Amino acid sequence: MKNIVRKPTIPLILAESFLSAISLSAQGPSSDNPPPLPTPTLRVTTNVVNVYAVVRDKQKRLIPSLKREDFVLEEDGQPQEIRYFSKETDTPLSLAVLIDTSPSQERTLHIEQENAKSFVREVVRPKDLAMILHFDLEAEMVHHLTADHGLLEGAIDELVISGYGRGESSAHFPMPGPFPSPTWNLGYTHPLDAVYMASKELGGEIGRKAILLIGDGVDIGSKVDVTTALEAAHKADAIIYCLTVLDDKLHTDFCRKRREYYHGLSLLRKLSDDTGGRVISVRRARDTAKSFQEIAEELRTQYFLGYSPSNPLRDGSFRQIRIQVRDRSCQVQARRGYYSVAE
Repeated sequence: MKNIVRKPTIPLILAESFLSAISLSAQGPSSDNPPPLPTPTLRVTTNVVNVYAVVRDKQKRLIPSLKREDFVLEEDGQPQEIRYFSKETDTPLSLAVLIDTSPSQERTLHIEQENAKSFVREVVRPKDLAMILHFDLEAEMVHHLTADHGLLEGAIDELVISGYGRGESSAHFPMPGPFPSPTWNLGYTHPLDAVYMASKELGGEIGRKAILLIGDGVDIGSKVDVTTALEAAHKADAIIYCLTVLDDKLHTDFCRKRREYYHGLSLLRKLSDDTGGRVISVRRARDTAKSFQEIAEELRTQYFLGYSPSNPLRDGSFRQIRIQVRDRSCQVQARRGYYSVAE
């Protein structure tokens, strides 16, 4: 399939534009026609931070009709002027779907697959792109970014429990080291590696970027830790949604034996809360489709807020973002910060 190239439709984060004057053609020196003076080069830097937000009322219902003046935005406690604002239902979306294929998902994988295919059909429009990854003994890319529903659904269908598929494993993606534990290679479910891989792939894309992680949140043996995975997601400007379909009996048995590893829901909440997404836990199989639908609706009801930071330094530090609605009864869901890009 031909690569899809998308033109920018919104200001890029920390985008730079360089304006250079064109010098006149040099002429030989003479008393009547002296050589021209050097023309100065002007460099104009535009530093814009993009934030996507979802707003709910007291009853947890999505609010789709707010205006720029309804929002208050701060960076590191300092008020910021919201220079760009829109409702981002039509902005191109780059989506990564990460599916847990470890043994803990044996009873739920087929449900997740069917609903993930329906989700892709509903969310991915012709101008959007999506990719499929899975994780168990390794995190693997099953299919790279594409708008082709058939290819995406085929990639989802081929997933099996603890299978490696036919994709690119994390061995093909540079992972930061050293590994957090000398026993990492004994592990068998690596969601943090999958988040890291997906974030690296999404980093070069424009528009909205989202990661949907489908699994229980148990991480045993990832090569990257949660801090590294979140840093990659922040730098990619990716929002992480987590959907967990729990098989209570299987998890009870599993966690009794490996209690020291079980940080599932807390890990999922950390990934989602820090990036502006959320966790949805499904206890009954019949509720799975509804949960996928909730995520789809949020992606269609996002607000885009862009601002130029009052702090001009670009030192690679993490800047905290706080967004509120003037009606304090509303709840805002947005990422908690970003990394300023070092010059």
